[in-house]
Amino acid sequence: MIQKKVCMVGVFATGKTSLVHRFVHSLFSAKYHSTVGVKIDRKQVQVGTEQVNLLLWDIEGRTPEQEIPESYLKGAHAVLYVADGTRRETFEQLFSLRDHVRSAAGDVPSIVALNKYDLKGQWVVSADDGRKLIGGGFHMLTTSAKTGEGVEDAFRWLATATLTPPSTPTVQPQVRHGN
Repeated sequence: MIQKKVCMVGVFATGKTSLVHRFVHSLFSAKYHSTVGVKIDRKQVQVGTEQVNLLLWDIEGRTPEQEIPESYLKGAHAVLYVADGTRRETFEQLFSLRDHVRSAAGDVPSIVALNKYDLKGQWVVSADDGRKLIGGGFHMLTTSAKTGEGVEDAFRWLATATLTPPSTPTVQPQVRHGN
């Protein structure tokens, strides 16, 4: 079995823990629990003929002034960036966050989960913003930890991307825009 480390990063309260909980346990809780440090979960997924054990590093949310400890990012095979579609500042931090992550983990496969799609009527992130992310080199899809929409797609995309050459995963994310 192949083991791959996947780091979840983003500012606080974007739904990183909820996405992991939905993916690993197929559950959602509306209660907010702030992650302190890092919480590690695991889930096995089948990618073609390979069984992949994903080690999911749910890293505590950061404010723009804080950097993620490099020790959390070292050895990552993939990164799931999480932003909240209802909070513009979480979206705006993605490029600087990516620069920091790349300096610590290298240029590993990554995808943005634009989360809280179940609240799309309250989104402040537009389709144009999504196109800017894609134009800036990000892969992106919309997710909802509450409904489960896009969650499995995001993690399976990352699992597949860790087994293929950089920038050429065989599974492409489906991009949905709220506006």
